[in-house]
Amino acid sequence: MCYGTRVTQKAKELETFYKVEAIYGSLEQDTELIYAYANGFAHPTMWIIPQQKSKHMIPVMWGLIPSYELGANAKAYYQKTSPYGSGLNARSEKLFESNNYKNSVFTKRCIIPVDGFYEPHTAKKNGKDFKVPFYFHRKNENPIHLAGIYAITKDKMITFSILTKEATPLFAKIHNKKNRRPVILQDDHIDVWLNDSLKENDILNVIHDDLPDTSLHAYPISKALYKRNTEVDPVAVIQPFHYDEVMIEY
Repeated sequence: MCYGTRVTQKAKELETFYKVEAIYGSLEQDTELIYAYANGFAHPTMWIIPQQKSKHMIPVMWGLIPSYELGANAKAYYQKTSPYGSGLNARSEKLFESNNYKNSVFTKRCIIPVDGFYEPHTAKKNGKDFKVPFYFHRKNENPIHLAGIYAITKDKMITFSILTKEATPLFAKIHNKKNRRPVILQDDHIDVWLNDSLKENDILNVIHDDLPDTSLHAYPISKALYKRNTEVDPVAVIQPFHYDEVMIEY
């Protein structure tokens, strides 16, 4: 799963990298959507590059609300669906069958640009589960292109979800309880993912052929990431942290 991301690049930097133009909508011009730790369950507003406006990036709330719901009821919807992840992730295996996803998969795919993301590793301490946060980023330090879908509610609110798939070996070792990973687009699949002509097999091929584990670096960080109501230091939060309980190679 992917419930926490990191975004430190400014809008102008993302515009330059992706060759897009920001549309701020209701946000004040030049607002920066920067997060040392974007906790999905707080439903932050993040930049996405949407299929319907693929030359632009727009600010959208994280946590997909289906098109048959009302955005005005977002708080109640997220509370109701919290046990199922509040729409933060969408299982790619269900894209073409779920009522929540199939109206988006052909016309409302998107890219969520991030620096990296956080995943929990479950170790053992005194015979009990011990959660250790890991940080993932690209070895070349370029942005990570998370694949997603978005939906537009009956009252025109846009929300998005990050696609996930079965864990590859690196993720199976680290994210060892859920055994999932986010779908991370290859650099040369950015334009492909936003192409209107993709058929079901094309979409599945892009998901299958996403960024390999060898392009990623992952390591444990401080459990301070999990502390509530404390400001996250953008530098300290991603510093490597040693745990005797972590017995895997990474």
